[in-house]
Amino acid sequence: MTYSSGGLIQAADYNTFSANLNPIWSTGSTDSGWGQTAIGTVAASAVVTATNWATLVNNLSITGGQTTTTITSRAAPVTGNVVNILANVSTDISSCTTRRGFATSSGTTSSTWTGSIAKTSGTGSGGSAWTINWTQTVTFPSADQARYFWNAGGLIRLDMSKTSTGLDMDPDWNTFAGTVGALYMSGRVAGADQTIAGVNYTGFTRIGGTGTPSPNLTTTGWYTLTPGAAAITMFQVNNTVYPYTGDFIRVTAAKDAGSTAVTFVTTWNQVAIDTNAAISGGTDTASPYSGFGTAPAVLCRVVPPSTAQGLSNTWGTPTVSSSVA
Repeated sequence: MTYSSGGLIQAADYNTFSANLNPIWSTGSTDSGWGQTAIGTVAASAVVTATNWATLVNNLSITGGQTTTTITSRAAPVTGNVVNILANVSTDISSCTTRRGFATSSGTTSSTWTGSIAKTSGTGSGGSAWTINWTQTVTFPSADQARYFWNAGGLIRLDMSKTSTGLDMDPDWNTFAGTVGALYMSGRVAGADQTIAGVNYTGFTRIGGTGTPSPNLTTTGWYTLTPGAAAITMFQVNNTVYPYTGDFIRVTAAKDAGSTAVTFVTTWNQVAIDTNAAISGGTDTASPYSGFGTAPAVLCRVVPPSTAQGLSNTWGTPTVSSSVA
């Protein structure tokens, strides 16, 4: 490159900068790309204008802010002024590339879904075993928009609750459901942890809760899942209270073949015991969500990337469908 203090700014210099930033900023591929409007190139025989430089400077500034990367402070050149050397551009782009999955903030968590998230009728009878299965699918408008979502710091959150009373096993399952905590799936961009809104996400992250889950695929995120493959168990926690140690709560995940959706199946399982194993239903949980009802429930929500740093929403609005049986 010829880019140096006192030298003439060549189109090739500018085009190299834009070519290195565009994979993060624009379409990119796999775990790189936010879907923003690509920074254009300058013809070899053309002058690199202040407007060209302003586009690069402003987009690099947004990239630094989005990824919580400390970059060189620089003012965007203005038409009519001499364009001085802009130091450390290559270094700053490289730093942002390394941290491209980080995000300074998150968007507003979704609160709506189609279908049902609550088992309002009672389950089980006598001392027999029973299961409740929740199937919840998050669907993105397209495969590219799914990439933009995860690459810009999107998350999917699972929460569980049960507070209904009246049967012998209700208190135990009320307590057990409360041990799970909040479960988050992140993209695991660049095969690494992501810091999003100041919190470290490893791929499948549990926040809160008690007990030791096994399996617990903490480093499995969107990009770790194989498109079209069978569901894998991400998380399972067993009851630690005797004689209910065979009871478990399990979450599996699967990505569809087109990489446009992820499906979670959450299972609550009660083993057969000598006493009454039934649990009661309860009140439903309404969409939009403002709080759980009393019935056994699993809530799946989308935490979209933030546009506060200057990104445009290129990921669209993922939808959540839910059923329980």
